[in-house]
Amino acid sequence: MSKAEKTREFIIEKAAPIFNKKGYAGTSLNDLIHATGLTKGSIYGNFENKDEVATAVFEYNIKGVHKRISEYVVTQKTAPGKLIGITDYYRCNWKQVFEKGGCPLQNASVEADDNLKFLKGKVQHSVKRWAENITGIIETGKQNGEIKKNIVSSDYAYMFITLLEGGIMLGKIMNNPKHLIMALDRIKLIVESEMKK
Repeated sequence: MSKAEKTREFIIEKAAPIFNKKGYAGTSLNDLIHATGLTKGSIYGNFENKDEVATAVFEYNIKGVHKRISEYVVTQKTAPGKLIGITDYYRCNWKQVFEKGGCPLQNASVEADDNLKFLKGKVQHSVKRWAENITGIIETGKQNGEIKKNIVSSDYAYMFITLLEGGIMLGKIMNNPKHLIMALDRIKLIVESEMKK
């Protein structure tokens, strides 16, 4: 990695938790200067503008979430186990998720939907990619005889994302993980009672 690439990566790493907690509108240049110890010139010498920083930070945060979830998924041998593995990640890490400002996908979705047109496509792509990953798990389960053939994989994938994101949102805003745990329990029940062969 070149010095410029290292500096860019450093800025992204330091800015990531700020953007996730404060959002795009709430994150100022002074926040970035304070977090990185760099000057305005150094920050904007590596990024064209705040939009470019926000985009890079979003991609960084999403990559981190997917990596941490996949660490729980890959330990499971069956498709139902992998789906429940997704819930296990949140069950074991809800406190850190809440402390870090919640789900970066959800946070960016709220801001990007009406206000950040430059980020909306990236957020949509991330949602689709997550749904495709879950759909792939379900399809593999159907092929392996672990999941019922009549299950519409993509519908269940989006339903799981809806339950997860809704649970995180309610749990965080109400300062009570019960709402997330209820969503996780519901996903587990759906997998075990509706989907499993």
